[in-house]
Order: sequence, then C-alpha cells, then structure tokens
Amino acid sequence: MARGHQKIQSQQKAQEKNAKMKKQQGHGLSDQMKAAQKALVFSCAVCKSQMPDPKTYKQHFENKHPKNELPAELKDI
Repeated sequence: MARGHQKIQSQQKAQEKNAKMKKQQGHGLSDQMKAAQKALVFSCAVCKSQMPDPKTYKQHFENKHPKNELPAELKDI
C-alpha cells in the first residue's frame, strides 16, 4: 500500500484517468447515431428510405424507381 507522497500521486493519476474516460464517453455511438438520424431529412415516398438532401433523393428516385413519376418536390431540382 502506498504512503505519503506516493499515495497522493496515485490518487491524482487515477482522478485524471477517470476524467479522461468520462470525457470520452460523451462522444459515444449513441450521440453519433442521433446526429446521423437528425441529418436524414428527406424520405422516399415509395420505399421510405431516408436521404440527407434533395439532390441525393432525386438521384435515388431516378435510379431505384425509374418507372414511377417524380414527386412534385423533386421536379424543380
């Protein structure tokens, strides 16, 4: 068991280590998933897949659903 100065040093080291671990936990997978889900704004009318912007949505619609008519929101793009 550590005594005196060595004990204080080991406590400080452990405290710093715990602070670093706690800070890293703030940027976990759940935060990334929430941010990614928030960025997916447009939803395909046919297959319900989600896209981040109208340009991607239009490309998706033209490639995946060529026989269907383009939605009104994509005709002006």
